[in-house]
Amino acid sequence: MANLYVIGMGPGSREDMTLRALDALKKSDLIIGYTAYIELLKKSLADDDIIMSKEYYSTGMTRETDRCRYALEKADSGVVTSLICSGDSGIYGMASPVLELAGDYPSARVEIIPGVTAASSGSALTGAPLSHDFAVISLSDRLTPWELIEKRIRLLAAADMPIAVYNPRSKGRPDYLAKMADILMEEGLPMDRPCALAIHVGREGQRSVITSLGELKAADVDMQTVVFIGSSATYVSTDKLITPRGYIK
Repeated sequence: MANLYVIGMGPGSREDMTLRALDALKKSDLIIGYTAYIELLKKSLADDDIIMSKEYYSTGMTRETDRCRYALEKADSGVVTSLICSGDSGIYGMASPVLELAGDYPSARVEIIPGVTAASSGSALTGAPLSHDFAVISLSDRLTPWELIEKRIRLLAAADMPIAVYNPRSKGRPDYLAKMADILMEEGLPMDRPCALAIHVGREGQRSVITSLGELKAADVDMQTVVFIGSSATYVSTDKLITPRGYIK
């Protein structure tokens, strides 16, 4: 039986959390996470007396390793612990650092609990842009150098598949989405390639915007936006982005 659950909580709303995630939270004595995610969890589950009665521990941005070590230490000492992340715990989440460190904590028994990742929830909001082979890329260069990100963008242009873009812009990276759009157009993608923005999915202010590759350069996006860039087969119908699966001829 696990004593450390690494939980993907989805976009943040109760409706988008799995039953397995909710069950693990109820089994836990301690819930750990990034401060904004702990606040979001408490807001979404404010009427759940069991989960609200737990002990909570949070830290700010860039303290991911500290949170993982603390969670492992507590689990190793016998405290049933949950470490939460937004979206899915194994997709840009805390599953890999926990497992990398777990060997130092022999009594910590880890269970990875998946969640609804932003590509899935954002895709549902904007239509069906990921119905065929697709790629996911993050534009954050905090852990990946821009040179490698740019190389991957150029290869994606040649692959001709829909792309889900995480972390398209931050205060420190205000022009990275514009750079990506320029690179894709340099590699031959047309300015009118259909795109969509999934903004604040599952949270206050949720909305979707249909746009184009050329218009992405000036798009109003932030870290809570997922950008979808279509393939050559993707089209727009009734304000929805659609990539055909191939069933309808």
